[in-house]
Amino acid sequence: MFIDERHRKILDILEAKGSVSTAEIQRKFSVSYDSAKRDLRILEEKGLLKRTHGGAIAVRQIAAGKPSGVTCKDFDEVKDNYLAIAKRAVSMINDNDVIFITAASVGYLMVQSLPENLKIRVVTNSIILADALRKNPNVSVIMLGGEMDAKGNCYDAFAIETIKKLRFDKCFLTSAAISAKFGLSIQKSQAISFWNAVIDSSKQAIGLYPTEKIGVDSIVSICPASRLNTLITDWDALEEDLKDFDELGINIEIAEKE
Repeated sequence: MFIDERHRKILDILEAKGSVSTAEIQRKFSVSYDSAKRDLRILEEKGLLKRTHGGAIAVRQIAAGKPSGVTCKDFDEVKDNYLAIAKRAVSMINDNDVIFITAASVGYLMVQSLPENLKIRVVTNSIILADALRKNPNVSVIMLGGEMDAKGNCYDAFAIETIKKLRFDKCFLTSAAISAKFGLSIQKSQAISFWNAVIDSSKQAIGLYPTEKIGVDSIVSICPASRLNTLITDWDALEEDLKDFDELGINIEIAEKE
């Protein structure tokens, strides 16, 4: 089989499954480990996939936001790496902390993973997170007001003005993508001021980024990656990507696979 044909078949697997492992390429095409890695590197250089520690994921998964109206709790299945990152983030919360939790899937999983005896105050711009948190008697909730979008979140000037009057021990945030050069990035510019206000008001800024969001760029930069104190990711993140963040002075936390 010619290399170009093998590459087309690898992309077919990605299209069908969303991911492919190095071991699967070795087995399916009877090639060495080094050849499988080289295939993925070449395809990544062409912008056709994103490498991970054990293989690759499809480009269509990278830096892509959810459709309008799809909320942080609307997912077909919980991804292992998202849940592991959420649990690692929760382990960093102390009693009596005042925290901000991102209105994203990983933020929703954080809320679901909070211990019942943990006494904290949570600030959120998500009506969905606020509704889930209000059922916990040990959690005091500050809900940011403003004009709500289709996903139940507020990012406008009203929310930003409230953020400026608050101080957090920790903020837990994410975005469509993150890279050492382009920083935290998103698809639309409307929330840029909001996220910068959250970071400005926080003693510690903690980024929650699964492998598929690392080392790639979305459309609009929110801020430099160096504004994060800590980056929590998963076991599939590439060492070369994490090294770039480490050189920026960011503490790297790897969530363990259960």
